[in-house]
Amino acid sequence: MQTELNKVIAAVEEFYAQEMFLLERDLGERTLTHRLAVYVERQFSGWQVDCNYDRLGERTLRLPRGSGSSTDDHLGKSIYPDIVVHQRDIPNNLLAIELRKDSNHQPIEHDQRKLQALTDPNVWFAYAMGVLVIVGQGGVSFTEVYAGGAIDSATSLWFAERLRESGLANRRDNGAPH
Repeated sequence: MQTELNKVIAAVEEFYAQEMFLLERDLGERTLTHRLAVYVERQFSGWQVDCNYDRLGERTLRLPRGSGSSTDDHLGKSIYPDIVVHQRDIPNNLLAIELRKDSNHQPIEHDQRKLQALTDPNVWFAYAMGVLVIVGQGGVSFTEVYAGGAIDSATSLWFAERLRESGLANRRDNGAPH
C-alpha cells in the first residue's frame, strides 16, 4: 500500500507545484479534483483514472441497503467517488480519493462514510484503499487512509508524516480536520 500512497504523494506534490493559481483564487472542488486526477494519472501507468466514475462495465456502483453512507444521486443509491484508479471493465479497483478544500464547511463525515463504503470488502466493487485529502493554499491540512472498510490508523499516520517530510503538510496540525 505504501508504494501506491507514495504515488499519491508525488501527484499531490505536482498538483501544488502547478496549480497554486486555482487554490489562490479559491476555485471549486470539482476543478481541483480534475487537476489532481491529471497528476494521479501520470503516476499510475497501466491504470485508468477517472473523476466521479460510478460504473463497472455496464453496472452502476450502488451501495448495499443500510450501508450508512449517503450518496450523491436523487435515488440515494449510486455512489460517485471524486477520483478513482481502476480498470474500467473488470472489478479491479485500486484506489478511491476524496478531495476537499479546507474551506469546505460541510460535514467531513459524508466523505469518510463514502470511503468506508468504497473500501468495504463486502461490496462487489471494493477498492483496495481510499484516501481523504483536504487541501488549501497553505498545503494539505488533513488526510486519512482507508482499507477494509475502515480508517487504517497506522497507515494514515505514516501518510501524514510522509506529507510533512515532503513539505506538503499545512503549517496547521495535519492530525485533525479543520
